[in-house]
Amino acid sequence: MFSICGLAVDNMWIKYKIIPMSHILAIDQGTSSSRTIIFDSQLKKVESLQEEYPLNYPKSGWVEIDPEALMNSVENTLNPLIKKYRNTIEAIGITNQRESTVVWERKSGKPVYPIIVWQDRRTEDLCKKIKAEGNEQLIFKKTGLQVDPYFSATKIAWILNNVPDARQKAEKGDLLFGTIDAYLLWQLAGEHKTDVTNASRTMLYNINSRQWDEDLLELFNIPKKILPQVEESSHEFGQHKDTKIKITGIIGDQQAALFGQQCFRVNSMKATFGTGCFLMANTGSEPKYSSQGLLTTIGYGVSNKTAYALEGSIFSCGNIVKWLRDGLGFFENASETEALINKDWNSNGVLFIPALSGLGVPHWNPTIKGSFYGLTADNTKEDLITAAFKSIAYQLKDILKLLKSEGLVLEGLSIDGGMTVNKAFCQLLSDLLEEQVNVSENPESTAIGAASVAMVGVGLVSAFDDLKKVSSVGATFSPKSSLDQEDYSNWQGNLALLAATY
Repeated sequence: MFSICGLAVDNMWIKYKIIPMSHILAIDQGTSSSRTIIFDSQLKKVESLQEEYPLNYPKSGWVEIDPEALMNSVENTLNPLIKKYRNTIEAIGITNQRESTVVWERKSGKPVYPIIVWQDRRTEDLCKKIKAEGNEQLIFKKTGLQVDPYFSATKIAWILNNVPDARQKAEKGDLLFGTIDAYLLWQLAGEHKTDVTNASRTMLYNINSRQWDEDLLELFNIPKKILPQVEESSHEFGQHKDTKIKITGIIGDQQAALFGQQCFRVNSMKATFGTGCFLMANTGSEPKYSSQGLLTTIGYGVSNKTAYALEGSIFSCGNIVKWLRDGLGFFENASETEALINKDWNSNGVLFIPALSGLGVPHWNPTIKGSFYGLTADNTKEDLITAAFKSIAYQLKDILKLLKSEGLVLEGLSIDGGMTVNKAFCQLLSDLLEEQVNVSENPESTAIGAASVAMVGVGLVSAFDDLKKVSSVGATFSPKSSLDQEDYSNWQGNLALLAATY
């Protein structure tokens, strides 16, 4: 693809030249689908492909992905776009579902077990044991994370302890571990590397020393030789094996959205509405620890600058909408929900506790289950849909209150993700939070973040100042009305009662 540049005098071109257009390719590997997106040099989307694949639930609380299905979805979206834009792609960036764990054979590249997804709760007992042994604070201070099945360490331990011969092979160096970014990099480029953001979600990486932590490796009984090399988010990680296009950016999906939304200032924050919802705030060059269950994590590592962040994790968000669609059959397309939500967000007494995969901040309760409260015979599907959407907003309000209590000053909230196309939901957030809500012009901020770090990694732009020149905000929502605070209080009360039973 080319652009023509020249000088026009008296309506005649006197000079021209043909300049190849530059593109950046971003792989956005999510919990239920893979997308490949082509961006131009201004980070405008040119073309994209997406392919869904199933999540598997072999036992209650277990969530797995067939590695072959995931890899096929990546290649089916990647290969056609690489073929089409091969001559103009300057670099590849990867963003990925975090924490999801895969262990594979070094020689064959074949996983020894299905991918254990971040939502998986099978290691609850191991987490309870670690807490009972008094290791919770040690882990928190080193990693900034709560002891929870959410993170990778206990998943790795489970695979090594339950897959025949896995531990022996790992001890010999015949197996490799990775979050999804590292697995993709191995398959696409033959390199065993990850970046600081993904490493910081494993519960094995010391965010202070920025190294794999020997004490934690011993605690979880995980051989260091299976771990990938850790680099900055902008780095030359390797080359695509067929085209030799450089892979110069890797960043976890929520950190990618933070970077893509250009939350470079201290106190700037974003919320991403995907399978889960994650509110993340930039806290600067030093880690800030929360006493109220918020996670401390690495926001990005770019151009020798590391930014830390506080994060509030909501495990169920987009998957609630998917469940309402596929599980309950309330609608055929998520776009229909805007019309199905009751006027003034009145759910007629119905409350929903959205614990489809346990609860994250501030509860950190992996066993609690979701529930509808207040149902009567005259309630409708519209009431249930409205209650479900409100529950997502209520969780976000809880997290925002925690961030403010930690001293962060909110200057408007940037949001992105699939749910942000629902204007009624965006207005609900603004009204409930009593804050201005800025919706990204492109809901695919994770992919933009991946493309951005890749652009820095390949030298097309310098971080921060150059990227701000291509920033853009879509719609802005300001508070219009006061919502029923009694409903929110009742929701909190029912949640507390339910949590007390688990």
